[in-house]
Amino acid sequence: MRAMIVAAGLGTRLRPLTELRPKPALPVRGLPLIAFPLSLLSTAGVSEVVVNVHHLPDVLIRAAERYCPPDITLSFSHEPELLHTGGAIRRVADFLAQSDPCLVLGGDMIVDLDLGGLVKRHQAADRAVTLVLKEDARGDRFGTIGVDERGRVRRIASRFDLGGESRAGVYTWINVFSAAALETLPDRLAFNHLDDWLAPRLNEGAEDIGAEVLASEEGVWEPVGTLEEYLAANLQPRALSFLDADARARSEGARLMPDLVVGAGATLGRGARLHRAVVWDGEQVPAGFRGENGVFAGGAFHASGSADPGLPA
Repeated sequence: MRAMIVAAGLGTRLRPLTELRPKPALPVRGLPLIAFPLSLLSTAGVSEVVVNVHHLPDVLIRAAERYCPPDITLSFSHEPELLHTGGAIRRVADFLAQSDPCLVLGGDMIVDLDLGGLVKRHQAADRAVTLVLKEDARGDRFGTIGVDERGRVRRIASRFDLGGESRAGVYTWINVFSAAALETLPDRLAFNHLDDWLAPRLNEGAEDIGAEVLASEEGVWEPVGTLEEYLAANLQPRALSFLDADARARSEGARLMPDLVVGAGATLGRGARLHRAVVWDGEQVPAGFRGENGVFAGGAFHASGSADPGLPA
């Protein structure tokens, strides 16, 4: 089976961290974020993965290659100009279509669910597209997608609504596409896959575009799109079925404490005090430095909200 990890975004909400590394290469518990979807795909039997890259591509490529499981063959789709989500998928559609179906995952979140079971249910339902949604208290912030009693997509946020909705959930950015579905991608260079591909097909009467809605307690879905979410992923980790991230990170020299993650090769100067913080690998925190609720990266402390920006004692 083949898959794509969509990883070319700019990560604007995580600036200035994403000015140093692309978001899928940011360290989470001592490992680059992209290590998580790569490991998940490996456990689902995926053997070939393409990752689209744009911002600081060499940094992301090195991280993906280093943490790619040995049973996955990795390739990259470099976008000199961003193609948006639909254009990114269209660019590698020939690669993906050789696997029927294929998986497409977002590269900026930590997810844990049975992808193999998802694919089997997609095939049994004879769908062209299956999106994975999740009931989540953050739905008002992220927006939701609605389905009818048969699991057909009927609404996309507030932008598209055919009526008949019976259940809704946050879009987890996990997708199963059949090869036939990929043949219906618009003949355009850059476009959004939901609004410019799936919504028009639904409007034309397509009934094979569906979704699974996970209950709030099912699976793991943790987005890493803001500094607060990034700190939560590091300091409040979820147990994962497919990867012992802490063991791997510790084996490489990371130090993991209840309120502090220190990356491999990083040093804390004498008397430095950090609370609810992440120190990136290779960083040198000055002696006497104090900081709370933030990230030490690129030689500086980046605080969340109104937290202490980090001052020498």
